[in-house]
Amino acid sequence: MFEDFRKQAESADFPDEFQDEMPLETPHKGYNQFLGLTPVQRFIIALMLMFMITLIGILFLLVTEKIVFPSFY
Repeated sequence: MFEDFRKQAESADFPDEFQDEMPLETPHKGYNQFLGLTPVQRFIIALMLMFMITLIGILFLLVTEKIVFPSFY
């Protein structure tokens, strides 16, 4: 059974048009593509994440009354 498959695969002529249509991968501008983002986009997302974590941390400290605004003192 496997011999028949092997003979059939060896005798089959596959068209080379698929190899011609596939473009070669071009290297990017010298930087890695993480999630398809440019370095500037990654930096903006990192800044937004830092601000969100800082804001959530400050709100948590206010809710647990570890820090208090001077006007509410």
